[in-house]
Amino acid sequence: MEAEILKILQEKNHPRDWEALGPEMRPRRSGMLKNEPVYEFFHTLDDSLEVNLQSIAISVQPVKSYIPYHVHNYVEMIVPIVGECTVITKNDRLELQQNDLIIIGNHTIHRVEPISEESIVINLTLKDTAFTLNDYHFMYEDRVTKKVSSLLFSLLSNETQGENIYRLFRTHQDGKIQTLLGDIIQEYYHPDTQSNQIIRLELLTLFARLIRSATNEQEMIASEDDASVNLLSLLLYIEKNYAQITLEEMAQHFGFNPNYLSSYLKKHTGLTFIKLVHLQRVNVAAEYLTYTNAPIEQIALKVGYENPSYFYKMFRKNLKILPTEYREKYSIHAKKPIE
Repeated sequence: MEAEILKILQEKNHPRDWEALGPEMRPRRSGMLKNEPVYEFFHTLDDSLEVNLQSIAISVQPVKSYIPYHVHNYVEMIVPIVGECTVITKNDRLELQQNDLIIIGNHTIHRVEPISEESIVINLTLKDTAFTLNDYHFMYEDRVTKKVSSLLFSLLSNETQGENIYRLFRTHQDGKIQTLLGDIIQEYYHPDTQSNQIIRLELLTLFARLIRSATNEQEMIASEDDASVNLLSLLLYIEKNYAQITLEEMAQHFGFNPNYLSSYLKKHTGLTFIKLVHLQRVNVAAEYLTYTNAPIEQIALKVGYENPSYFYKMFRKNLKILPTEYREKYSIHAKKPIE
């Protein structure tokens, strides 16, 4: 990362004394964990500890400083830019190496152990207003061609689904991820025209690259109550095998009872197995409708529907529009040239 960015961050990571900071912040105490108090940090703060009203905010973790267990009503991303850090949650102790990235879900209890004086760790907070529905949420009554893995980020931001959910991504010093993070930090601390829009788009690109990393590496840490299960791995499996997938085959692949797998998906996504499969199928079909001239019956068969009538029914049920109407509205081949 550029020396100029590191200098900015180093200037903001001086130690904080919780004994003095706590009374100033006046956080509400919400419970106990491991004989330690848990506090509600429901306001995003900037580096001067003033309340930050922005939807997307960055602050620098103070060095050599104790911060107690706490929860947020927003999503938090923690990244050690230099050095390393340790994140403690309800169930796990997570060791983050340089440029690893952990996304902490809404209302998830956690704390970061004091970091060394040489380390630089940033906290990037995302309120539920950070993205539009069309950007961030999984399903919307408009043009939606997102894959089921995108559901992860919606779950992290959901107050009912997000509790005790987080994902650790091992980035392996991915240069493109480092560049994105550097650009986001630069735009945040040196805002200019369109900075907010650039940050939002670069975060969406960052999410996409994390999904790619997860697909290629499969090295995330699961963190639900059953730590043997990796929700993102399940979603990625559906995403890859949607056309011919069955609950029984998927359960066998992961070594689960089919009823357990079905209940797990419903509990942690709010959607049934078959609903997730239909969503993936119609979203892939929507891409074919947009970018090809293939007959609709051929597309239906390609994504897993032998009965075209049933495909029409599922497409309309999930995307609120018929495949023929969707193609007419969004096909790149249907665009008239500008005269």
